[in-house]
Amino acid sequence: MSPAPASSSADTATAAGITDAQTAVAPAARPERLWREVVGDELRTVRQTRGESLRRVATRARVSPQYLSEIERGFKEASSEILAALGTALDLSLVDLTRGAAARLTPTVLEVSSLQTAPAMPAAPAATAFALAA
Repeated sequence: MSPAPASSSADTATAAGITDAQTAVAPAARPERLWREVVGDELRTVRQTRGESLRRVATRARVSPQYLSEIERGFKEASSEILAALGTALDLSLVDLTRGAAARLTPTVLEVSSLQTAPAMPAAPAATAFALAA
């Protein structure tokens, strides 16, 4: 007697009554942006807004233009020392750089409105007991 042919996962799904639409892989959620990408965007925006060339800022920060370009494009993770040097070259404090980058991560109006329409979580029993005791 010959062995039964191996069945694929698609054959198994069809035999179980599962359609192709049900077995399709859901699209991956959009990954959150990396910090190095956000900081790079902020550095590039500040530099371009001030009309500075990449070469000039890189020279003042004592890094190569290629390295600054890689930082701005989010390909390289800059150390705190390099970020401080770039901030100084752009007359930008680390606090301002961080605030600008963080602002790029804040939820959009659409995301905030969808968060506001989410059902409220029930109060925790401990909080309710505390409220009753007060």
